[in-house]
Amino acid sequence: MPSRHLHLALTSSDDVADALAALRAEVGLPAMFPAEARAEAEEAARAGFEADERGRQDRRDVELVTIDPPGSMDLDQAVHVASSGRGYVVRYAIADVAAFVRPGGALDTEAQRRGTTVYGPDARTPLHPVALSEGAASLLPGEDRPAVLWTIGLDPSGEITSAEVTRALVRSRARLTYGEAQASLDGGVASESLALLADVGRLRQERERERGGVSLDVPEQEIVPDPEGGFGLELRRTLPVEGWNAQISLLTGIAAATIMREGGVGLLRTLPPADRRDVDRLRRTAAALGIDWPEGLPYAQLLPVLSSRRPAHAAFLNEATTLFRGAGYLAFGVPGAGAATSDPSPDAARHAAIAAEYAHVTAPLRRLADRYATEVCLAHAGGREVPDWVAEALPGLPATMTAAARRAGTFERGCLDVVEAALLTGREGETFDGVVVEVHGDGTSGGTDGARRGEVMLREPAVLARLDGPDLPLGERVRATLAEASVPERTVRFTLS
Repeated sequence: MPSRHLHLALTSSDDVADALAALRAEVGLPAMFPAEARAEAEEAARAGFEADERGRQDRRDVELVTIDPPGSMDLDQAVHVASSGRGYVVRYAIADVAAFVRPGGALDTEAQRRGTTVYGPDARTPLHPVALSEGAASLLPGEDRPAVLWTIGLDPSGEITSAEVTRALVRSRARLTYGEAQASLDGGVASESLALLADVGRLRQERERERGGVSLDVPEQEIVPDPEGGFGLELRRTLPVEGWNAQISLLTGIAAATIMREGGVGLLRTLPPADRRDVDRLRRTAAALGIDWPEGLPYAQLLPVLSSRRPAHAAFLNEATTLFRGAGYLAFGVPGAGAATSDPSPDAARHAAIAAEYAHVTAPLRRLADRYATEVCLAHAGGREVPDWVAEALPGLPATMTAAARRAGTFERGCLDVVEAALLTGREGETFDGVVVEVHGDGTSGGTDGARRGEVMLREPAVLARLDGPDLPLGERVRATLAEASVPERTVRFTLS
C-alpha cells in the first residue's frame, strides 16, 4: 500500500529533534532491542548457514542486482530479467530471514512485537537488529546469501505464464541506487537485464491499468535549507525506474497469492475500494492545487498521468494515499482463521489498488508477515504441509500487522505535523491561499467562539492544516491566516481571513 515518505536532510533547531523523540515515546516505538534478542541475532549472523541447508540450490550464477534508495543497507530484494525467446524470465531473490530467526525465540518474539520497520525523517526503528537487517541477512553485493528465489515466466505482453519458488544461495553483483539505474538506462549503457526490467515494468504497468489497478508515484518530502538560513519543504521527484522496479515486487506478490489460493492455505494482503467521501475530498484537494480533474473521470485514470516532477502534482499524489484506507491481511485455510475465510470470496480477498489477489512476500527484513507468507508458498511449491509454526501463527498475524500499521501510521502523521509546524513557525499572522477540503462535525465542535473547524490545503507551501472560521465554504478557494504553529505541540492552525 502506498504511504508517505519523509526525509530529514537538515534540522534547524533542537525543537524538531525533541518533538520527534517525544512522538516516538508517545506512539510506543521501542528505542532498542532487548539484550537476549540482540544476542540471538548476533549469534545467528556469526553462525551463518550451509549452502545445502534445507535443500538450498546454488544459484550464484544468476547476475542479480539490488535497486534501492541511496544509503540503503537492509536489502530485501535482488532482481535479474532475461529474455525467454517467447517472453521474459524474471528471477527475484528475497532475503531468507527464516534462515536466521528461530521460531519462538527471543528475536522472533521481539519481531512479533514490532511487526514492521518504521521510518522516520531522522532515523528508523527496524524490525530486526542491524546485525541481520544490514548484515548477514541483507543481500549485499559480493556476498553469498541465503535467499528465496522466485522464477516467474511472462509472455510477450507481460502476463504470468509460470511461477516457481525455492530456497537458494545467491550473490548480488551490484547495489544500485534508483538514480544510478535510471542514469544507465537513459544513457544507453544499462545491462541487458536492467533494460529488460524496464520493458517488463512498462508492460506490467499497462496490464495494471487494464485491470483497473493504480500505482501511486508518491514523492519523498525533504527538509532543505533555504538561502536565508532557514529551511523549506520540498517534494523529491520519483524516477521511472522506481515504478518499474515496484512492478517486479507486485508481480511476485500476485504470483504468491495464486500459489496460496491453489494450495488452500495463505495470507493475503487486502484493500477495499476507495470510500466515496475520500474521493470527493481528494477532488477538493485537486482544486486547491490547481489540478484539472474532469468530472466523471475515475481517479485510477487521473493518477497515472500526474508526475511527481511537478510540485502541485507531487503534493496531490501525497494526499492521494488517503484513498487507500482499510488495508488489511486475510489468513485462510488454517484452524482459527475463521469459518468465513476457509475459502475466501474474490471480493473479500481482493486488493483494490492492485485489482487482483495479492500477498506480501518481498520485504521480510522490514515486514513480519512476509516471512510467514513466504514459508506458505515454499511449502505449497514443494508439495509439503505448511510448517506447524507458520500455520499456528497465521490466524493472529492480521491483528499483529494491523496494530503495527496503525502505530506506524500515527507516527508518520505526527512526523508530518512536526515538519509542517517547523516550516511555518515564525510566520504567524501571514496570509496564504488555499482551498477548504474538509468541514468537520456539526460546524461548531472544536472551534473557538462558535467557529467551525475544517481543513485547508495551502497552495504554497503544500501543507494540510486545521482551519477555523464562522462559515467554512467547502471546496472553495479562501485566504487563510496562520494563527498558530507549534513544533512541541505538533500543531498548525489557520483562521479564515
